[in-house]
Amino acid sequence: MFKIDHLLVLPRLYIQNANIISSPMTWGFPAMSAFVGFMHALERKLPDDVGLVFNEIGVVCHRIEPQVTTDPFVKGFHLTRNPVDKSGNTSAIVEEGRAHLSITLLIGVEAAEGSDDLRLEERRQQLADQIHELVQGMRIAGGSVLPSTEQKSKRYRPKLVSFDSDEYEKRAHAWRVLKRQLLPGFALVLRDDVLQQHTAALKLEKSSATALDAWLDLSRLNHECQRVNVETDDGDTRERIEWTVRRPFCGWLVPIPVGYGAISPLYGPGEVDKARDNSTSFQFVETLHSIGEWVSPHRIKDPSELLWFVENELDRGIYRLNNTYSDVLNDLSLGEGTTYVD
Repeated sequence: MFKIDHLLVLPRLYIQNANIISSPMTWGFPAMSAFVGFMHALERKLPDDVGLVFNEIGVVCHRIEPQVTTDPFVKGFHLTRNPVDKSGNTSAIVEEGRAHLSITLLIGVEAAEGSDDLRLEERRQQLADQIHELVQGMRIAGGSVLPSTEQKSKRYRPKLVSFDSDEYEKRAHAWRVLKRQLLPGFALVLRDDVLQQHTAALKLEKSSATALDAWLDLSRLNHECQRVNVETDDGDTRERIEWTVRRPFCGWLVPIPVGYGAISPLYGPGEVDKARDNSTSFQFVETLHSIGEWVSPHRIKDPSELLWFVENELDRGIYRLNNTYSDVLNDLSLGEGTTYVD
């Protein structure tokens, strides 16, 4: 677990029409890579005199409204009809999944070399208001940021919180005060350890089981039936079938994408025809999947547990995001031995 010195809080952002098709196999909430991309775009928009570096980002979801049909069994996305093309024919409909979100973003911040050290509270609040103003004109996960009535409240004013203290009690108190403002809501964290444990358990039952089998098993509700003997009113016993839901792990577990894995060599700039950028190296990749968990912020002991950061393994062709929540629970390192599902 790393130490956070300053945390930028952008509370109760209302996002309209965010992209919720997070990977070729999952939908429901934007991929964390979308929020990391937003963090980098925001850092580039900052004026030179601000002098801040953004390292990690976390998201707390307060409300989500998927734009889907109300059918209880088979749902479909609400799609838009595109304008006709230049010949007057109807354009093809491209399926797009959208949702309206109310979220709070938390960004790990440090002062750039040569800039002020963010000790003054007035300076931190000035920066928070300035950054919040920039966010209003940006897109997050493909959605538009709209004004929210909640942001008019002093309780939900953007702030740059300082945890720059070596005293545990001071840091813990600052986090306790902050996380009350994150309720009600749920933070998405990484549970690579659950996927590893379930893969090992399935292999004990069936040697040919893979990480994909474990990932699919954790991504659904499994109903199992069993025969039980019950006693009737007249003293006899008869057999009855009972259905139960099998859950190998507790918690609100969900399948999520965590990055990309290479499926080709790394080509030099301009070697691949029709690439978007001929001045940058190119590599074909596929999505990496893992297991995430939605956790209430009041269960988070330290803000670093809900923050996501880039942790690439270039020699293995892995470009992924990481999170240290499971380190705290299991004291495991996610750097080596991580199970990837591609």
